[in-house]
Amino acid sequence: MSIKRRTFFKWGLTGAAIALVKPSEAKDILESSSKPLMKLAPRPIVISTWKHGLEANKAAWEVLSKGGKAIDAVEQAARVTESDITNRSVGIGGNPDRDGHVTLDACIMDENSKCGSVAFLEGIDHPISVARRVMDKTQHVMLVGEGAYQFAIEQGFGKIKTPLPEVKADWKKWKKENKDLFKKPEINHENHDTIGIIAMDVNGNLSGSCTTSGWAYKLHGRVGDSPIIGAGLFVDNEIGAACATGLGEAIMRVCGSHTVVELMRQGHSPQEACQLAVERIISKNKDMTGLQCGFIAIDKFGNHGGYSVFNGFNYALKNNEAEKMVDATFDRKW
Repeated sequence: MSIKRRTFFKWGLTGAAIALVKPSEAKDILESSSKPLMKLAPRPIVISTWKHGLEANKAAWEVLSKGGKAIDAVEQAARVTESDITNRSVGIGGNPDRDGHVTLDACIMDENSKCGSVAFLEGIDHPISVARRVMDKTQHVMLVGEGAYQFAIEQGFGKIKTPLPEVKADWKKWKKENKDLFKKPEINHENHDTIGIIAMDVNGNLSGSCTTSGWAYKLHGRVGDSPIIGAGLFVDNEIGAACATGLGEAIMRVCGSHTVVELMRQGHSPQEACQLAVERIISKNKDMTGLQCGFIAIDKFGNHGGYSVFNGFNYALKNNEAEKMVDATFDRKW
């Protein structure tokens, strides 16, 4: 059920109380209240962008189903996709930039608004865990490039050799055949299949993660939205969490994930908030050719939603009642 902003503030104190009680007690509070309230959805819950989110969610569920914390779940989920050598947009199997370098970006954020991020990181496995270490072990939020690499080595992270031979062969073919080195990627092609993960644990706490190798054949040094807190990912444990996928430049221009969360703060459902954020992106771009962007979100009650510019975006859902792919609604047909 959708709620309007005025109603949202009416049940703000009730929502705060719900966050402090057990799920069963929260259900009683909701059902006994005379005010129109959001439905309390089953928890724990995890949602992840794209089809590879199914495997990622399984790793998250190993944590969540045992009463573990959402922050641990989203880290473990991201590591699964980072290790997938068949994935061309994340981790070890990622496509390189125009100069042949696979540079990795990742960020993570917990229920206390603590966050960590790495960008332009090359030759290190599991950038999501490096981002987690930045969050846990330093007073910084983001490390980039050589500094991120040095930190990862000091922290004992393993090295990887990229690009993979088959990926390098594809890059060489692309470079030979493409004279337009600044062409937008095709809609829903793997070169912007970032994985973003949001989870709510049994205690009602939210966390999120995001990891990518970025736009295939990008300019050397390019960083997209994925490691940017507020763009690729944002968590506010009082309200909800959101993450983005698609053309990062368009998402950064509207601080996309933060926008989704703030729209939920105003009383919009996760579905409505994702749609409004997409509509804002559309309003800021005159040429929508190839400009696919999508958002997924979970609110404080465990309700979820997703929306994209074009058809074809989907996300994986896992809770106690379901394990499935959800086709996101969209603004424009092919």
